[in-house]
Amino acid sequence: AYQNYGKSLSARAFFKVNDPMLAEDLVQNTFMKTWSYLVKGGKIGAMKAFLYHVLNNLIVDEYRKHKTTSLDALLEEGFDPKGSDSDYESVFKTLDREAARLLIRRLPEKYRKIINMRYVDDLSLDEISRLVGQSKNTVSVQLHRGLKRIKLLHDAH
Repeated sequence: AYQNYGKSLSARAFFKVNDPMLAEDLVQNTFMKTWSYLVKGGKIGAMKAFLYHVLNNLIVDEYRKHKTTSLDALLEEGFDPKGSDSDYESVFKTLDREAARLLIRRLPEKYRKIINMRYVDDLSLDEISRLVGQSKNTVSVQLHRGLKRIKLLHDAH
């Protein structure tokens, strides 16, 4: 499972928490929790969907911790508020990612959910249709309509 899904799970976690070390910890915890579940005799029908479900729950738990960090603590750890030229490139990439997130958030729930599963979680149409309990064709149509709405929202700005 790690060979097949580790990289995409890491990408998902990083997309959500924007911290590479935390993302890696979340992915490792995902596999540990899955292993524990299997050792206890649990049955898993679709491994990829199960792993993403566990990871999403861990991400939500992380958001709920609601940590705050003081500027003094950041400066002690080596934070440089001035930045450098290479920082600008990462800021633009982050802004593009944030713009996409904002556009996706403006979609109706049914499209937002399908688009996140397909393009963020990298699930196949079959996997998505099983998770949402709809036919593959319905999922495909919702995906197409959601992408069309994102394009309209993007062109409006």
